[in-house]
Amino acid sequence: MHGMTRAHPLPLCHGRYNADSIPAPAGALPHAMISFSGQPLLLDTLGRPLRDLRISVTDRCNFRCTYCMPKEIYGKDFQFLEREQLLSFGEIHRLVRIFRDHGIEKVRITGGEPLLRRKLEKLIEMLAFYDDLDLTLTTNASLLKLKARALKDAGLRRVTVSLDSLDNATFMAMNDVDFPVDKVLEGIEEADRVGLTPLKINMVVKRGVNDHSVIEMARYFKGTGHILRFIEFMDVGSTNGWSLQHVVPSRELVAHINAEFPIEPADPNYRGEVAERWRYQDGTGEVGFISSVTQAFCKDCTRARLSAEGQIFTCLFATRGTDLRSLIRGDASDDELSAAIGRVWSSRTDRYSEIRTEATAKLRKVEMSYIGG
Repeated sequence: MHGMTRAHPLPLCHGRYNADSIPAPAGALPHAMISFSGQPLLLDTLGRPLRDLRISVTDRCNFRCTYCMPKEIYGKDFQFLEREQLLSFGEIHRLVRIFRDHGIEKVRITGGEPLLRRKLEKLIEMLAFYDDLDLTLTTNASLLKLKARALKDAGLRRVTVSLDSLDNATFMAMNDVDFPVDKVLEGIEEADRVGLTPLKINMVVKRGVNDHSVIEMARYFKGTGHILRFIEFMDVGSTNGWSLQHVVPSRELVAHINAEFPIEPADPNYRGEVAERWRYQDGTGEVGFISSVTQAFCKDCTRARLSAEGQIFTCLFATRGTDLRSLIRGDASDDELSAAIGRVWSSRTDRYSEIRTEATAKLRKVEMSYIGG
């Protein structure tokens, strides 16, 4: 076959990072189906419910961010998924309906860059039919100025934008395709104008690369109503050159921001919220810190991830997924699909960030561009 082999074809069976032998924490609940507020609740082996579903609609992206899709791996000859390999919008809608029966409350559309998927607003319209779902999308905002109104009209509620620096030279070096920061800001402004709010702005902080931009980012978004969130550089996948020395701990960022703009802790919006919330003491908004490396939040993780070709993953740091597409295209019934999802989640033991070591960090894990962040 011409060109590079895809870096993420993985065995189509359920598994993780060889951590199944690790004992569960004391007090963990057994997996079970119980009633909660009148809805079915599916629990994993550690008593965590399935509440959030992140759906990748494409493995392609028009950026080559060095911490996600480095150009030396994802070059012009890289073989991405073919169109027929992707789940159709109808197949995604069907799976969401079944996941909803298991208790999911939030669906986030991801990629790759999801706005590269043609006519994405049609999928949004299909999923927005369920008005009890919190329907959101994560994007690099390169196409957001053009797409924001159609997405809002289709029923999308909010967007999260990835933006790693306001310094143009730094930002272009990190996205590695010379995309200017002004175009991202225009997309944010349009999303705000059409009501895709509150916007969240995600900044992955890498020491020696963009950590000098933290205060400038905080100053720019303070008082705008947007929520800036700082993310520790994570060992997702196997191609981003992760090293602990590149991680800026959230506690260091908290101290740095507090010295410039006094902040204080805020209560989480809900159990299992990924970002630790802090608010400005002058009442001009809040910031968040996502600390997967230094302050693991596995014990409250309620997220499953669906890849663009229909594999379900129960951890961002997984090594394998479970194939649902073959069931769908093999004429499986809804009950059979539901049972498959139930088996995957009820046997889930994932707590990678709690057990991270130099050895686990070097395992070949699925790439973030494949299953979404």
